[in-house]
Amino acid sequence: MTQVLNLPTSAGAVEAYRLVGTPIARPATTPVFNRIAYAAAHVVSAPERDADPWNRPAIDWDTTLAFRHHLWSLGFKIAEAMDTSQRGMGLDWAGAQELIARSLAEARTVEGADLACGAGTDHLDPTDARTLDDVIGAYETQIEHIEKHGGRAILMASRALARIARSADDYAKVYGRILSQTKDKVVLHWLGDMFDPQLRGYWGSTDFEPALDCALRIISENERKIEGIKISLLEHEKEIALRDRLPETVLCFTGDDFNYAGLIEGDGRRHSHALLGIFDAVAPAASKALAALAAGDSATFRAVINPTVPLSRKIFEAPTQYYKAGVVFLAWLNGHQSHFSLPAGMQSARGINHYADIFRLADQANILDRPDLAAERMRHFAGVYGIA
Repeated sequence: MTQVLNLPTSAGAVEAYRLVGTPIARPATTPVFNRIAYAAAHVVSAPERDADPWNRPAIDWDTTLAFRHHLWSLGFKIAEAMDTSQRGMGLDWAGAQELIARSLAEARTVEGADLACGAGTDHLDPTDARTLDDVIGAYETQIEHIEKHGGRAILMASRALARIARSADDYAKVYGRILSQTKDKVVLHWLGDMFDPQLRGYWGSTDFEPALDCALRIISENERKIEGIKISLLEHEKEIALRDRLPETVLCFTGDDFNYAGLIEGDGRRHSHALLGIFDAVAPAASKALAALAAGDSATFRAVINPTVPLSRKIFEAPTQYYKAGVVFLAWLNGHQSHFSLPAGMQSARGINHYADIFRLADQANILDRPDLAAERMRHFAGVYGIA
């Protein structure tokens, strides 16, 4: 029976909504892609053990790791302990260390499973950083932990470096020092200030062209130690400008949660690979689309992936840094966790109208895996806000 439920609208009304989507079937075997596709995965809180949720949130490790198995089974690599995991917004370095160790150990139990882990400086309060050596030391601490557990790093942007760097040369010094020491190639991470306002002016400038020149200089000087660079600026023209100037040996990973479909497909000359938080939320659809693209079926790729873009744009709308709430909301609707709560109570960062829009768009994009369960949970959730 088709589910109908009352949902609020941005106009202040309540309207009946009838579900229309069709769940996407899981592949019989793990699919193979012709794009490298990292899904940045969220962590699952443990609200029944949350005595101090803002400062020391409890994590449900079993459910967190089960979700990684879900992503691996769909063909994704995992970008672990990234901003999707609420690094610096609910998950501190102590929690990230445990997450990294557990996930790397778990990956070794799954044939073909792969992941890379975020290394940043978030255990160093930006206000405590006095010199570039302070930032270098913080990066070294985190990379040492990752490599000790057999992992490789994604070099996350540093709030501390953004605060104290005075020029592109400062960025070149820090990244050059770190990259000279890493055991394996790393992925660089260009995260725009819409994701983290404290990163404004990263690469030494608030203007794109000088920042691009700085990033490309660092890549050129350290090319043999760089697998690729993820760029998350939510403007596809800027990603293409970077992509077109990268050395052949360095990959471009789209982090553009507004325009990923066209960037991944490419322009017939070059394409982007992917490292995306939205793949956490739309994993079955993205997996089916990427498998179709690998088989040369661009029409199916577009038909499956394009409906997820309006959903992603809603989840990542401003203030963009709160997108984690929408990602976890869908994990709850789809039965991957038993509750809708985030570390540090971050679910409160969005309102009921935002969540109602996500529900509608997820249904229309065929993202609700278990429509009856999703409708039941959405009905109860809306009821908390007084919507009968």
